[in-house]
Amino acid sequence: PPPPLPPPTMVRMSVLADALKTLSNAERKGKRQVLLRPSSKVIIKFLQVMQKHGYIGEFEYVDDHRAGKIVVSLIGRINKTRAISPRYDIAVGDIEKWVNNLLPSRQFGFVMLTTSYGIMDHEEARRKHTGGKILGFFY
Repeated sequence: PPPPLPPPTMVRMSVLADALKTLSNAERKGKRQVLLRPSSKVIIKFLQVMQKHGYIGEFEYVDDHRAGKIVVSLIGRINKTRAISPRYDIAVGDIEKWVNNLLPSRQFGFVMLTTSYGIMDHEEARRKHTGGKILGFFY
């Protein structure tokens, strides 16, 4: 008989989704810091925006000569952060609709877009009057 097949392994669909989910879980457990791996440019940009709005503390990129890691210090501000897949196209006029669907309130929280001007939150995209593709959200 043919040799038995190895057990199937999970494949990583989205590096960003993984990182944000890990971040959420660590925050929920009340961890002070969390290790995200693998790293990507998109994740780093996403974290920079979260940091700018005061949702996370410092974070540090660790180069391990592979995909890299990021160590993030948490400050207990994140309620939820998720990636949106597929990355839907969003026109400037539709931003409001997505914000209403994803965020609990108009007072806080951000929807992240990737635009031709780079990765930014929905407020900055509105100021620059540009649409783009949705990456995820946090609040």
